[in-house]
Amino acid sequence: MLEFKDVVKTYSENGKPAVNQMNLKVEKGEFVVFIGPSGCGKTTTMKMINRLQEPTSGAIFVNGKNVLDQDPVQLRRSIGYVIQQIGLIPHMIVGENISLVGSLLKWNKGRRQARAKELIKIVDLPESFLERYPHELSGGQQQRIGVLRALAVDPPLILMDEPFGALDPITRDTLQEEFKKLQKEMDKTIVFVTHDMDEAIKLADKIVIMNQGEIVQFGTPDEILRNPANEFVEDFIGKDRLLQTRPDVSKVEQIMNANPVTVNEETSLKDAIQLMRKARVDSLLVVDQANRLKGFVDIEMIDANYKKKTYIHEAMATDLYSVQKDSLLRDTMHRMLRRGSKYVPVVDENRTLVGIVTRASLADMVYDTIWGDLDRADEPIIEQ
Repeated sequence: MLEFKDVVKTYSENGKPAVNQMNLKVEKGEFVVFIGPSGCGKTTTMKMINRLQEPTSGAIFVNGKNVLDQDPVQLRRSIGYVIQQIGLIPHMIVGENISLVGSLLKWNKGRRQARAKELIKIVDLPESFLERYPHELSGGQQQRIGVLRALAVDPPLILMDEPFGALDPITRDTLQEEFKKLQKEMDKTIVFVTHDMDEAIKLADKIVIMNQGEIVQFGTPDEILRNPANEFVEDFIGKDRLLQTRPDVSKVEQIMNANPVTVNEETSLKDAIQLMRKARVDSLLVVDQANRLKGFVDIEMIDANYKKKTYIHEAMATDLYSVQKDSLLRDTMHRMLRRGSKYVPVVDENRTLVGIVTRASLADMVYDTIWGDLDRADEPIIEQ
């Protein structure tokens, strides 16, 4: 899909190369993240792919074709591009922003509108948003539109330059989850630049760590976390990374409880209270008849609604953060702590509930890591 052959970028004849002898292959459908300290050459490397920067020497191939042999305008229209500043055109409605590249490629209006309607559904935004202007959307919603614009003409390759860097942590977490799922479903090849190691570990199939214009290490997140190439990589990724402390525990499914306490959305509040009392928990995960996660309800919600409402679906909250069982445990743990969450539900690709990770299970893991097989206290931690 993408290959760098002996690529050099120098900004002056006698200057030190910003990118030096870059040799790299990216396979079709891979999510490759470039990361490194400021000035390491990661953004320059990405911009050479669509010729926003011209390489001084070497060759870059996309689908076997040298980008230097192609018209730069046509090249850019064939590659998706998402930036931190989003770059939506303020006087165009959302639908027009999404279909901008299609318009440049002379798609007819009907085709452009149909594609915009198709795309906006995949990020769970209502079709009515297509008629809004960018300033009427939140930052997270605008960034979703920026991603959709990059997908509009179905490019095989998408470049992303710190696209989520300006968002608040919770919105950023949500968009990272959405985009990784979207990338898997649409089988796109992604080149992504970030300065955030947590983001790189969460999103990447492969990580390229750069320093002073050169690749220091290239590999999967697991490979890099388990076997950093040198002291620079070790210091850059941080010596407290989970896989170095506990290499046998890396995924959520390894510590999740497969039997969380749940309640059906049609259950009465009275029966929910009885279930809480019996299970000795202060909140319940709410599911439908097919065991798909719908939200949660806690004792405070029930107390506030007990005299006014009858059923769980009338009192529950639906904005519940969840993860899939193959999610990285250290990433899930950090987000739980950032959000102040007591637990996080684990779901499959259809939102079917398969388990739960609690602070108690995390505490058990830390206990085992530090103290090994010493006897535990007899009293279990009850938490959900």
